Amino acid sequence: MESSWQVYKFGGTSLGTPGRLPGVLGLIEAARDHAAGPRPAVVVSALGDSTDDLYQAISQAARKDGAGTAAEFAKVRALARAIAETVLRPGALDEFSREVEGVLYPLQSRLAAALRARGGNARAVDARDFMVADKADGAAVAWTETVRAFAPVAATWGDAIPVVTGFIARTRDGRTVTLGRNGSDYTATLLGALLKAGAVTVWTDVLGVMTADPAIVAEAVSVDRLSYDEALELAYFGTRMFHPRTITPLRESGATLHIRSATNPQAPGTRIDAEGNPDPNRPTCVTSLESLSLLGVYSRQADIGRPLGGKIVAVLEAAAVRVWLTTESTLGRTFSAVVPQADQAKALRLIETAFAAELSRGDLTLGAPRAPVTMVTLVAEAMGRKPNVAGRFLGAIGRAGVAVRAIAQGSSERSISSVVDADDTAVAVRTVHAAFNLSHAEISVFLLGKGIVARSLMAQLQRQDAALRAHHDIHVRLVGLADSAGAILAPEGLGAGALPRLAKAAASKKGGHDVRALLPALARLPNPVLVDCTAADGMETLYTEAFARGINVVSANKKPLALPQAQADALKAEARRHYRAFQYETTVGAALPVIDTLTNLVRTGDNVVRIEGALSGTLGYLCDRLAAGEPLSQAVRQARDRRYTEPNPRDDLSGLDVARKALILARELGLRLDLADVALEPFVPAAHLREDDPEKFIAALTALDAAFAARIDALAGRGGLLRYLARIEPGARGPQVTVAPVEVPAGHPAASLRGAEALVAFSTERYQEYPLTVRGAGAGGDVTAAGVLADILRLAQNIRGRG
Repeated sequence: MESSWQVYKFGGTSLGTPGRLPGVLGLIEAARDHAAGPRPAVVVSALGDSTDDLYQAISQAARKDGAGTAAEFAKVRALARAIAETVLRPGALDEFSREVEGVLYPLQSRLAAALRARGGNARAVDARDFMVADKADGAAVAWTETVRAFAPVAATWGDAIPVVTGFIARTRDGRTVTLGRNGSDYTATLLGALLKAGAVTVWTDVLGVMTADPAIVAEAVSVDRLSYDEALELAYFGTRMFHPRTITPLRESGATLHIRSATNPQAPGTRIDAEGNPDPNRPTCVTSLESLSLLGVYSRQADIGRPLGGKIVAVLEAAAVRVWLTTESTLGRTFSAVVPQADQAKALRLIETAFAAELSRGDLTLGAPRAPVTMVTLVAEAMGRKPNVAGRFLGAIGRAGVAVRAIAQGSSERSISSVVDADDTAVAVRTVHAAFNLSHAEISVFLLGKGIVARSLMAQLQRQDAALRAHHDIHVRLVGLADSAGAILAPEGLGAGALPRLAKAAASKKGGHDVRALLPALARLPNPVLVDCTAADGMETLYTEAFARGINVVSANKKPLALPQAQADALKAEARRHYRAFQYETTVGAALPVIDTLTNLVRTGDNVVRIEGALSGTLGYLCDRLAAGEPLSQAVRQARDRRYTEPNPRDDLSGLDVARKALILARELGLRLDLADVALEPFVPAAHLREDDPEKFIAALTALDAAFAARIDALAGRGGLLRYLARIEPGARGPQVTVAPVEVPAGHPAASLRGAEALVAFSTERYQEYPLTVRGAGAGGDVTAAGVLADILRLAQNIRGRG
């Protein structure tokens, strides 16, 4: 049978912020006037921070600080007057002021008066008239006695809306006690049970129970539904939204608890009931309890009898030291406990006293405490019904480079906790939040460069954003731009709207910050990635600093990877040491999966005999146009106009770019080589590569037009074609890597290349007769940008635990 009552509870922020009280009255009136709805009963907290102010006043009075006490009471008085002015007429306001001066008159009487002033029938109710505390500390309510006292009080209400004080009760001998933090919520759920209400709504200043602390995870959202058990688990692990005892009356009465926003009443908030969220795949929340200390006790006794844990916990809890988490080895030989950092010294003294004899004999050792630490917990009702939840949880944290100091999973199988260093709190929470699909995996990209590739990447990010969110739960946010003139960082994102905004931001950054100065701020954003779309020298030092700060790197810049072997090794080692991703697929084949293919061949035990690659889409285009009869100088000019070349085409025709690609690929194969070990022959004679001016360089190539035409004709007469190839032969006696313009027969894999196509052919023990070939577009800003985006998305999938 449907209940005839519902309970509304309004917190201090809903009432204690000027301008909000009329909205609260409106919510109550709407519930009252809803013909088919249940009748409302109301529970209210103290205004704003009044409770804290009054506690402070008591403390000041105990120190005989009259001025301080008066100041605290003045704050309460001023807040009460400011709120009352929004709902009371002058005459009633004067009366209210006199009452406040007398005893700081309870809020519920003014709320009831305000409802009456707006034409409603309301009655102020003092919870002490029926709420009987079980003990003098007010920690719990004596239910039987409370039920007995409630009946005659409720009988006096008639058809009035009862407005009940939260937070207070009376002892059996009539003394006033408080119900502690969240005491008003406890009052509301108790009142709901007394009235057999169908629902209790806690109106607060947040949208509901959040999937994580929004101060840590900007993309945290409110949870739509929770079960009573999940809510209890969250309460146990420090969620401040409610206390475990708040849930108990609900479970016993079957009432639903709603957490809703008084400032945004249209939002659905969070519903808490017996069923919870029926979706078995939906975890609820990641909690983070900070400012903790991890203590360790170790036994050297062969037979210690009673395990350590039980005695240590009993000693600590008897002295009111909260133990948040414990772990104990087999037979209790080692034991760890997590306690508030503020209680660390006290806890150590208690343990030293309780185990003085064992410690003095050396049978036990008390380890050095680790503090501050944070307990990060994943809570999910269906967690115990699915395999590998613990593996995904710990794997996500481990891939982020966060050390786990202790772990625990409760027998309820609704939660798993890990203890991490305080400095790793944000990274751990964000990583777990993303890994369990609680939101889109947000990637914060800081883009280096503003050339063709960089601009193409910006456009692709804009075009693909909706699809990546909808189909892959990934949001790539462009948060920074930089070039040689300076850098800007915008944590809210530069690419929220249109590409023109990005161009404007890029132009405005001149004279801005140095990139290194912005790395600390970048590191604090969700899953930060430094994306290098430049061809600049010296970027390895920036990469190294980024790794050290916990920033991933995606690079299309070949120069850092073509450094001398020891420096290249050190750069990759820094990424591994800091558990950061270092993706650089585009350094060899633009968007072609060249490095990935080679890695898989080697990883699966295949033996690579030879690699042949047409690694330059630009030079491939020139070979194709020369075969079609175009002069060299004209073909180079067309390639530049199509934006296939570097700003100075000389850099392409030198072959140095291909040599770097070949070196990177050879090193991926395991060869220990430097750039000087690559036998390099430029596409044109070296004498023609001295010109720095692009226009003059192209003009000078007319002197080679005739010679190149004759060479192409001679090759065609033999059935051959000109291709610029890199060859890697691990077993060669001479140079193992050669880069040169060569003749290929008609049946060669590179013979059929057209336009700016690139190709890499892997001849291996498994692929002898027919080499494994990777082929596709090898030049152009869009192609290379697509490869960079693919590297970013690969990183995002790894963060989500799918990689």
